[in-house]
Amino acid sequence: MKIEKIQALRGPNIWSIRRKKLIQMRLDLEEMENFPTNKIDGFRERIEKLIPSLFSHRCSEGTEGGFFHRIETGTWMGHVIEHIALEIQTLAGMDVGFGRTRETRTPGVYNVVFNYIEENAGIYAAEQSVAIAEALIKGEEYDLNACIKTLKEIRERVRLGPSTGSIVQEAVSRRIPWIRLGTNSLVQLGYGVNQQRFQATITGNTSSIAVDIACNKELTKRMLHDAAIPVPVGDLITDEEGLDAVVRKIGYPVVIKPLDGNHGKGSSINVNDWEAAKTGLEHAQKYSNRVIVEKYITGYDFRVLVINNKMVAAARRVPAHVVGDGELNLQQLIDKENNDPRRGYGHENVLTEILIDKDTTELLEKLHYSLYTVPQRGEVVYLKSTANLSTGGTSIDVTDMVHPENITMAERVSKIIGLDVCGIDIMAENLTQPLKESGGAIIEVNAAPGFRMHLAPSEGLPRNVAAPVVDMLYPQGKPFTIPIIAVTGTNGKTTTTRLISHIVKSNGYRVGFTTSDGIYIQNTMLTKGDTTGPVSAEFILKDPTVEFAVLETARGGILRSGLGFSQCDIGVLTNIKEDHLGLNDIHNLKDLTRVKRVVLDSVKKNGWSVMNADDEYSMRIINDLHSNIAIFSMDENNPHIRKFAKDGKITCVYEEGFVTIKKGDWKIRIGKAKDFPITMEGKAKFMIENVLAASLASYLHGFGIEDISNSLRTFIPSAQLTPGRLNVFKFKNFKVLIDFAHNPAGYEAIEDYLKNVESTKKIGIISGVGDRRDGDIRECGKIAGRMFDHIIIRNEKHLRGRTEDEINGLIIEGMQSSGRDVSYEIIPKEIEALKHAMGMAEEGTFITALSDVISNAIDLVQEYQARELMEDDKVQ
Repeated sequence: MKIEKIQALRGPNIWSIRRKKLIQMRLDLEEMENFPTNKIDGFRERIEKLIPSLFSHRCSEGTEGGFFHRIETGTWMGHVIEHIALEIQTLAGMDVGFGRTRETRTPGVYNVVFNYIEENAGIYAAEQSVAIAEALIKGEEYDLNACIKTLKEIRERVRLGPSTGSIVQEAVSRRIPWIRLGTNSLVQLGYGVNQQRFQATITGNTSSIAVDIACNKELTKRMLHDAAIPVPVGDLITDEEGLDAVVRKIGYPVVIKPLDGNHGKGSSINVNDWEAAKTGLEHAQKYSNRVIVEKYITGYDFRVLVINNKMVAAARRVPAHVVGDGELNLQQLIDKENNDPRRGYGHENVLTEILIDKDTTELLEKLHYSLYTVPQRGEVVYLKSTANLSTGGTSIDVTDMVHPENITMAERVSKIIGLDVCGIDIMAENLTQPLKESGGAIIEVNAAPGFRMHLAPSEGLPRNVAAPVVDMLYPQGKPFTIPIIAVTGTNGKTTTTRLISHIVKSNGYRVGFTTSDGIYIQNTMLTKGDTTGPVSAEFILKDPTVEFAVLETARGGILRSGLGFSQCDIGVLTNIKEDHLGLNDIHNLKDLTRVKRVVLDSVKKNGWSVMNADDEYSMRIINDLHSNIAIFSMDENNPHIRKFAKDGKITCVYEEGFVTIKKGDWKIRIGKAKDFPITMEGKAKFMIENVLAASLASYLHGFGIEDISNSLRTFIPSAQLTPGRLNVFKFKNFKVLIDFAHNPAGYEAIEDYLKNVESTKKIGIISGVGDRRDGDIRECGKIAGRMFDHIIIRNEKHLRGRTEDEINGLIIEGMQSSGRDVSYEIIPKEIEALKHAMGMAEEGTFITALSDVISNAIDLVQEYQARELMEDDKVQ
């Protein structure tokens, strides 16, 4: 078997709108296409022995063991690989369960699709699932445990931590979109101007001064002491002399910790003699030259969490430990404890595995123990000096036991330090009494406190401490997203996108939009190129200045990665025509419709899908969508328009020369089409279609009729504003039109426009695109033969798998089938072809260059225009 391609889909896609994280693996079964599982001796037994947990896969049978039954009766290897990829991820702590396996039009080649939690782990699972299947087919050994271990390691390297992940999950439950910024724990919630950022549990609103204070333990202690909050006595030292002075002053036991430490790093607890104190100082100074020495407070270690100055949770933290049974030694007790199903690798489970490190051995040495010591029955042996969960500690929820006076004190502390998310470490016998009565004290105040101990305590009630964080970032009524209009279709996407963006901008919004020629914010191009995919959409949605997004969304990006957004407010489908067929398993208009409708399926339920009533394939899906629907047409008597009018629904039509919004039978005229410059005085019918789509989308968003009309009147097409979209350049004796038309529908639109253009001779410069079907190239040649008097055939820079002669031959065949005897010549280079056409132009000639590389053609024509003006100035 051979893996041809692995893609990670990251947004709504052709397989699922709801399941955004999917791996799509294109797999060639090769000779295994002839060997379903029931024809492979012993396959069922081998797979069941290697991965017995696959028994839980119900498959199409609907019952446990269903998958194994399918293997026994015979299924293809692509299906088996799908289930293996899902199960090995689940065994590695990433519970997934959605999969699809579909054969392509190429016999033996399948798309194997399954969901993932971490992208890199999903890709690895795809590769290993094939390796596992091949080993099972051959009866070879495969180290599944090593595979699972690697998957866990990948997961831990790239996953969000438990605190960050909990906030993201809470946001998702509220339908707040999120974007991971980079590979660490920096996350953006929401879009555009309404975004909020956080990293771990530090939010974009967290005061940097407050973080500095919390990180300076001596300053924190002094500020709390000055506010009459109990803290341990002690001092700041830098050497053994200072250590000796403090110890003499406060006496043993003491705590020694670095001034700028965190997570217990460099700390020594309950130090009782001078040698241990010197060792503690040396250990602390690995993290900070300045070291705090303070009185060791007896009692239990508590963490109180305060968010937005309100206490939300409290937990008693217990360092990693084992309890003796009088029989097992310490190593055996640790192994037994690590076998607890609640413990796992890293952050995968409620508890973390206990690892034996220097801290462990030093604690045991103080007790004169080794790992082979057998503790007495009931004896508690602590294995870590701090109670961090990441080192194997446990937590007990005590939120409901905190005395009101301690709650008030904790909330005061958060305000004194200035942290919006504040973790307060308290050492006390209990929290049921005020600290001044129990003799307890505040040991530390932490910025970016971990949430894990509260989210999943070892004992007691779990607390959803992520909810108050999201409440703080997005109080009731605060928006978390921005309006998004997504535009898709075969032809007209870019112009429609630009028209809508112009209307939005004219109405006072800072608009960000993506097109096939670049990314723009307020008409300023920030990135040049075809930017119609998910990465470009995300670029706009990440920009904190953008108030409104209009996103051209092409099929390539949808197939490659899915959409770059979860939902949009309005989805516009301009049309579905023959283009790019025969690529990426999209062979016909039905397949293409499946791709384009992803945008409409992602429209919010209370949003709008804007569709072309004159387009057959668009109308085929009109009853399958879950949003509101509005349609537009060049004919107000279109049957779909008439039905919508009868039902009192909203449409937009071209009638009696006007662009008109209809609500039922009521007409609201936006203006005459010929008054809108983009329509070329009403001669470019396909541009009127774009105006209809843009007007309808804008009206549905809530823009006023007069505002839409004024915006359309001020949208002046030009090579700068609408490059490659019906750009006409006037010379003294001739005109040049440059357009991006590159498929039969685009050619037909140009043909319709040229019918209204008066000229003595029409010259066309055309080319064939190598990755189109033969019939599409011929059809473009045929249409060109109908609309031009003379044709110059040029060649594209990238032939995409064909030869120049092959492409040119198809064009010529098409031209000859047009029914007209059209002269032609072949000039391979586009610039030379354009120069030749302008050189041969006579009085009244109209040259049309249908160019794929717009910028080159425009630059040349503008250069010629400038030269002509200079010559005219010299004459004058």
